[in-house]
Amino acid sequence: MPAPPPPPWLSEAAIATAGRLLAGHQLAFGRPLLAGVQAGRSPLQAAQELFVAATVVLAHDGGDDPSLIYANRAALLLWRRPWGAMVGLPSRLTAEPAERQGRAFALEQARRRQALTGYAGVRIDSSGRRFRIEKARLWTLRDGNGQPCGQAAAFTTWWWLEAPRSGSPPPLAKRPNPVGGTEPGASVLPLND
Repeated sequence: MPAPPPPPWLSEAAIATAGRLLAGHQLAFGRPLLAGVQAGRSPLQAAQELFVAATVVLAHDGGDDPSLIYANRAALLLWRRPWGAMVGLPSRLTAEPAERQGRAFALEQARRRQALTGYAGVRIDSSGRRFRIEKARLWTLRDGNGQPCGQAAAFTTWWWLEAPRSGSPPPLAKRPNPVGGTEPGASVLPLND
């Protein structure tokens, strides 16, 4: 019987994107995106570590209306979307219409400077719940020839801006663990379709 296909975040394209994310962050900020990770790890190991990192990491392509090309588990859980619904989504849709102009301005500043630190803004999850992000880092992704091919963002500081409509927080459940089993955390959400 053939082996099952890898999850989408471990596809060849996603592993290559993870490599660009990690290399671009190092180039832009002079420090690794993932602290404490051994140098010399394989591309597959690096992609696995990036996907399960607690830091929220997203990236979009370099198109006129950029689409997301990467979202790690922390991002998928925060936006409450599985990989198949998040990757390919126009990245502007991660923010409410009123927030999109400020978001576009920050992305343009990051593009011109190659990187930007301290970005803050309001985002919206798949159910319309608003949250604020703070201290985000934005940087340029580069292809194999060193040419810009997209942008990435990473942050660890965020909070909900409004209580759920029911007046009580969502119940804690067990969330899927890509390695197997479950772990305590936010709402259960399939990470891939």
